[in-house]
Amino acid sequence: MSTTDEKQTKSFYDRISHSYDMIADSNEHVAREKGLTALAIQEGESVLEIGYGTGHSLVALAEAVGAAGKVSGVDISDGMKTVSEKRVAEAGLADRVELMVANTPPLPFAEGSFDVVSMSFTLELFPLETIPAVLSEIKRVLKPGGRLGVVCMALPKEGEKDSFLEKTYKWMHQHFPHIVDCQPINATGLLQEAGFSLQVDDTMEIWTMPVSVLVGITPA
Repeated sequence: MSTTDEKQTKSFYDRISHSYDMIADSNEHVAREKGLTALAIQEGESVLEIGYGTGHSLVALAEAVGAAGKVSGVDISDGMKTVSEKRVAEAGLADRVELMVANTPPLPFAEGSFDVVSMSFTLELFPLETIPAVLSEIKRVLKPGGRLGVVCMALPKEGEKDSFLEKTYKWMHQHFPHIVDCQPINATGLLQEAGFSLQVDDTMEIWTMPVSVLVGITPA
């Protein structure tokens, strides 16, 4: 992603940070929660969320890891950080959550820092040519045998056609990428190419558009 694109993306999410839940979360929360369930977070684990948005998953993750665990988050938007910090504090979980604002990749963490990395409607925001670098960085910061959870907009399965809404969404992304900034991707193939073994590979729908719910495992 170019510096100009990063600035535009950051500015866009800063502007919508306080209204994002009304715009998107009502559609996304079921898939997001299914992804968190699939990750099966354990007490005491260290978890990183990339693209934490308005902090709903941060609260769920912090509750799951318990007092002995730790949740870190990285997002491109200062506005999202402000909203998330407020949500986490109101839940009484600020002592086990640490948030930062940074462009990704690279990830500003040491090798082998986390048991789990979680991404919900985030991986498809990156340009296709950048996704392999994102996944490589995730593998670097995960411990051996660590888990990556991805919930993202997906391509139709082989032999299936795009719905009308899917076609419209792709057209909007192609012509107005800073308004419709994400794109359906073959996350299953991308994770496998990056060296993750898929433990969970499910598909659901949001408004007739397919959504992947994946858990990939790094080599032990």
